[in-house]
Amino acid sequence: MSDPLILKLDRVSKHFARVETDGITNALEGINLELHEGEFVSIVGTSGCGKSTLLRLIAGLLRPTTGTLTVNGEPITGPAPDRGMVFQQPTLFPWLTVEKNISFSFRMRHKLKENEAQVSRILDVIKLTAFKDDYPSQLSGGMAQRVALARTLICQPKILLLDEPLGALDAFTRMNMQDEILSSWRTARQLAIMVTHDIDEAIYMGTRVIVMEPHPGRIMGEIPIKLDYPRNRSSSQFVEYRNQILDMLHFGLNEK
Repeated sequence: MSDPLILKLDRVSKHFARVETDGITNALEGINLELHEGEFVSIVGTSGCGKSTLLRLIAGLLRPTTGTLTVNGEPITGPAPDRGMVFQQPTLFPWLTVEKNISFSFRMRHKLKENEAQVSRILDVIKLTAFKDDYPSQLSGGMAQRVALARTLICQPKILLLDEPLGALDAFTRMNMQDEILSSWRTARQLAIMVTHDIDEAIYMGTRVIVMEPHPGRIMGEIPIKLDYPRNRSSSQFVEYRNQILDMLHFGLNEK
């Protein structure tokens, strides 16, 4: 049996050059985190606090200016199959149909036949069975995002990275997809990290919520969510967590 997965960020900072002003932007500064297999970590904060930059560093799409990111002690030096990411905008292969986009990884590994039922099931979950032979250019933005999400979920990566993946969906589809993501996560027992602007979504899905502040992006605090799944969005405990996060972000009822 392999050791439980541990993702560590040690004093991670990321600076970007600003050509127009000959200066730099401190997107992230001094990030220390330890995340474990089986956690679902939600990250919230106002625009410009470095949430998406943090996710891209973990994905290996960016390199830190200072500090280190490691998975079980091994440095993250670039993208890897054990880290799957869903972006804010769908990234699909335009020459493949919906079904072939979702089943792409199975086809590459010559394992489609034994996974056809799984592909059919997730097409049904995202309500796109009738569109399985359509191409991305024929889909709405929300439909395309559902396909991108399904393509990543079906691969069951050890670390699932979600960058505001449900923002383009209508409210009912969004709630259904939240439950589908949680179901996939609980089955795979992976580490999931999700960036969202929706505080209720962060609480509903997360085992803990990390709250960030901008200029430069830093961790303001983190809140363990001690609620059983499935969660009641209108329970007094849920509302209490919501108010706590709003207060941290200075949007509480007592803020002026």
